[in-house]
Amino acid sequence: MKNDSTSGLSAEEMERALAQRALQDVNVPDELKDNLALFLRLVRKVIKEHDPSIRDAFDRLLEDSIVVNNSEDANADSVNSAFKDAVDLLDGMGVEDVTVLMRAFTVYFHLANICEENYRVESLRKREQEIPVDSPEDPINDITVAYHQLVDECGRGKAISLLNRLEFHPVFTAHPTEARRKAVEGKIRRISVLLEERPRLGGVSLAENERRMTQEIDALFRTSPIAIKKPTPVEEADTVINIFDSTLFEMVPEVYRRFDDWELGDKAGTVPPMCPAFFHPGSWIGSDRDGNPNVTAKVSRLVSEKYRVHILETLAARTNYVGRNLTMDTDITRPSKELMNLWSHQVEMSEVLTNRAQAISASEMHRAVTMVIAERLKATIARTADIMYNNADDYIADLKVVQRSLAAGGAVREAYGPMQNLIWQAETFGFHLVEMEFRQHSLVHSRALEDIREHGRWGERGKLQPMTVEVLDTFRAIGTIQRRNGVKAARRYIISFTKSAQNVADVYELARLAFAHERDVPTLDVIPLFEQVEDLENAVNTLNDIIKLPEVQKRLQETDRKMEVMLGYSDSSKDAGPTSATLVLHAAQANIAKWADENNIDLVLMHGRGGAVGRGGGPANRAVLSQPKGSVNCCFKLTEQGEIIFARYGDPTLARRHVESVAGATLLQSAPSIEVINTETTEKYADVSEALDLESRKRFLDLLHTEGFAEWFSTVTPLTEIGLMPIGSRPAKRGLGAKSLDDLRTIPWIFSWSQARTNLAAWYGLGTACEKFGDLKRLQDAYAEWPLFTTFIDNIEMSLSKTDDRLAQMYLDLGDRPDLNKKVMDEMHLTRKWVLAITGNEWPLQHRHVLGPLIRMRLPFVNVLSLAQVRALDALRNKGDKLTPEERERFIYLILCTVSGVSAGLQNTG
Repeated sequence: MKNDSTSGLSAEEMERALAQRALQDVNVPDELKDNLALFLRLVRKVIKEHDPSIRDAFDRLLEDSIVVNNSEDANADSVNSAFKDAVDLLDGMGVEDVTVLMRAFTVYFHLANICEENYRVESLRKREQEIPVDSPEDPINDITVAYHQLVDECGRGKAISLLNRLEFHPVFTAHPTEARRKAVEGKIRRISVLLEERPRLGGVSLAENERRMTQEIDALFRTSPIAIKKPTPVEEADTVINIFDSTLFEMVPEVYRRFDDWELGDKAGTVPPMCPAFFHPGSWIGSDRDGNPNVTAKVSRLVSEKYRVHILETLAARTNYVGRNLTMDTDITRPSKELMNLWSHQVEMSEVLTNRAQAISASEMHRAVTMVIAERLKATIARTADIMYNNADDYIADLKVVQRSLAAGGAVREAYGPMQNLIWQAETFGFHLVEMEFRQHSLVHSRALEDIREHGRWGERGKLQPMTVEVLDTFRAIGTIQRRNGVKAARRYIISFTKSAQNVADVYELARLAFAHERDVPTLDVIPLFEQVEDLENAVNTLNDIIKLPEVQKRLQETDRKMEVMLGYSDSSKDAGPTSATLVLHAAQANIAKWADENNIDLVLMHGRGGAVGRGGGPANRAVLSQPKGSVNCCFKLTEQGEIIFARYGDPTLARRHVESVAGATLLQSAPSIEVINTETTEKYADVSEALDLESRKRFLDLLHTEGFAEWFSTVTPLTEIGLMPIGSRPAKRGLGAKSLDDLRTIPWIFSWSQARTNLAAWYGLGTACEKFGDLKRLQDAYAEWPLFTTFIDNIEMSLSKTDDRLAQMYLDLGDRPDLNKKVMDEMHLTRKWVLAITGNEWPLQHRHVLGPLIRMRLPFVNVLSLAQVRALDALRNKGDKLTPEERERFIYLILCTVSGVSAGLQNTG
């Protein structure tokens, strides 16, 4: 950074001025820009302390990249000169120095993410402060807004009925898309806390805050962004536990309470609650064995036990805390007969526990009873048969006895305050913390049955294939988990690549074969997963056959005809392209919803969405509101994975906002007006849908079927290197025998294209389809009126905003295939032209007044990392045979560092 305008300033003032000037053209709110400048100054300080020459290179690269990024004329001499200067600088440095430099840029991205998160949190708080408490509705809380709209459209009775059906069911997965290691996350959290403290500090306290912040940034810079080893599935379970501890457990009653506060006013906390416990988290971690040999029956048992112990310890501590504060003596708050009966039952169960509680709370029966309840939870952890709880329902029933007694005795604030919060938490998390969902490929089941039919179930067990034994052990593990944690803890079994009803019948048959006695067979809801285009299009026919199965008919009777169906966004996108996948999935949802209505099925659709647009990513609340009529039914279930988990649930305020936003949209989707809009616009623009589907699919498949495409893809992206990253326990490929691009998991497919700065998986084919359709006015009308198309185009525009022509061309040139290069670049330019014409923007996200500038602000930093990555890839691809093993390792490590940095900068992986 040049300092010709900073003469006469002290060294500290000069550093502040330089950091501010580097961001002077960034069009973001001042408070956000100030924090970005603060972190830029501290990063430069840390780099200088490490090596002044690296700091100088950091400044020079940043300045060149800003020139390239901010210029209106991409071919101007100044732009070409700045880009060449950046390339020459990196080429002139040793690989070790470039690696250190890239780690510095990666650190800044993590800090920029903290700034944005802080800004969003503070903005939410300010907006809430501006809302009068007597306002008729809360524009911040989407649940209350949705509820009021339902009251207006349907009447209060129907609105309450829909509210009581509300369910938001995020399912946390272990898909390897979180490129940031856990050691880095801890430092990020601490820096975030320090940034939040700054506005309240001054003088020495502010200086100390900055010293500690610099210390954490220095440690972050010196910490390798690449984990030492891949996590085990048991270790991956810590992701859920960390989120539970940091946000979920406290957030849940807060979300429910905020709705009650708004709806009940002064009565809130003194009367029975209105808000149901609608948040029901699930998890695939330690139970998703589709293509992951590291997930075994033993692992599933260990993960389940880890969850069980953690939630019971947490509930025991909270129950004890609530109980100790129930110090109402019997003279003023007389215990009910029901409570005294419960106390008598506790005395009969354990005089040791009751004597101890009575010694502390002789005249405070509510306190004594609750403290015994807490002790029984501790006994449940140890599985002490005489005094343990058999299930969460029994525990909740005891809490409600205490609650009713308090309310009857006049202590309504205690009954519907802390005690209600505890009940909400217990209703949400049970004794399982998350509902484990098991998943396996349909071929594994059919092969296991063939093996059993050939060798017998028991007599020749030694001859069974290891995979068959593991399949049978999995059902036994489910049975164990259900006995320990309750049926809810592990009743869902998902079949990947469901092709027919036979795939479902196979699972029920294997479950029976795993046990000697039928009474030991666990309760199972077997869920078909339709993910390839052909399977999605045939879903209704398959479902017709599935509901004829005796086991399914039995479950429908037991669940009041509730049935789950899962839709896969990943493989459909890789099969037919993002445009076709979006339209096929929408049509499949509409068809399945209609089928469910005709068959009196209470349908729950599970959406296997990823974080990236190519895997159905984007704002979840907008996705909900664009779903077809009858496909939501006040229940929205989706997968949450990788960086999305941390982004949505890492901060308590943002987690609460996310849950309220999705829950509100889930409730609102049942409003007649929303159903009419989605139905009418889908019919109105059927011609648009058909044309875009046909032409985009043809264009996408033409690319994939070009001879040599798979090899070229592996060359022009860091696909191979991404496979080396220790970011998840699951391999990048399914181990079922395929050796082509078809076998590649969609996550590395999308991850690789985002790294190569094209984001091809999000948009390829749309430009050609729009060009063939040709009617811009019709497309603009669809964008203005059709919620599905609006969301789709907005998501593609966001993806395009993160592409870079110059860098994309450098990546594509690695493959020495001018024909494929031309196809990709031509389609990218064509898609950008049509998306901007449809949205009426001059550049991507022009009218997104926060997101647009933020992404543009990030690009100079991301571009430096991408430039270093593509130069390192070039060295490996074109000079690999001349490199020593040590040199290869250094280049690979540099690439992995840049992968982590680009992911942090673009906030996209899979």
